[in-house]
Amino acid sequence: MKLISLLNTAFLLFTLSVYSVDAAAPSISSATGDTGYHDLKESIKDKYSSYLPAAWGESVPGVKTKIRNGGKVIALTLDACGSQHGMKFDAALIDFLEKEKVAATLFINGRWIEPNRKEFDRIAGNPLFEIGNHGLTHKPASVNGRSAYGIQGTKNISEIVDEIELNALKINELTGKRPKYFRSGTAYYDEVAVKIAGELGEQVAGFSLLGDAGATYNRQQVKSALLSAKPGDIVILHFNHPESGTAGGVMDAVPELKRRGYRFVRLSDVELE
Repeated sequence: MKLISLLNTAFLLFTLSVYSVDAAAPSISSATGDTGYHDLKESIKDKYSSYLPAAWGESVPGVKTKIRNGGKVIALTLDACGSQHGMKFDAALIDFLEKEKVAATLFINGRWIEPNRKEFDRIAGNPLFEIGNHGLTHKPASVNGRSAYGIQGTKNISEIVDEIELNALKINELTGKRPKYFRSGTAYYDEVAVKIAGELGEQVAGFSLLGDAGATYNRQQVKSALLSAKPGDIVILHFNHPESGTAGGVMDAVPELKRRGYRFVRLSDVELE
């Protein structure tokens, strides 16, 4: 994971829940004024206000980075970050995954959804894919305002609850299904934020294999990264940069990985560690 952190440094200078997963949750439009939502935030603030984080990074305690006892399986996880320069949709990549029946978990930031509503509805409606929570505004998950790669993190417990829960409610409102997995903007956390995600019913999904370095790798680099995969790897890629080498590299690598006997799974299909 030290290597992953070094690579990330180079490329990124660019709810058990109070609501059950199957229960009807309030819409995002009403949540902030909802008494239940207010009480949820207050209960989490009361529980964690005295906690002082000791760790900061991509693989702090509680972050799931591998598939447990998975055999020759790989989890492709693809982020849509919704930043100013990351609001597009990589149709060629998604077309390929659908054609080849490659399962994946797609982590979607709240800002990305409405400008790409047609595409969101398409992927949310395809059982090959599951929708993960990439936060409401793509902030690093901090309880005291720490930043990563120049991006300001959530400043306090209230902000981290909003970052996770409001996007979960938004996804639930649009799909009828609450996301099980959360990945923060920049994939950076402190361990208290990870515990809070757990209080909100979300597992924090990290990664063990850097697939496209924030969509900065060229086609050959993406292919090489994917062909270095080992059993149980969770790969991080992006599907909001069609101008990048991600789609081409995935197209080149997937047939070879299949030939080697690997199969591709959604995170919910396996147990993580």
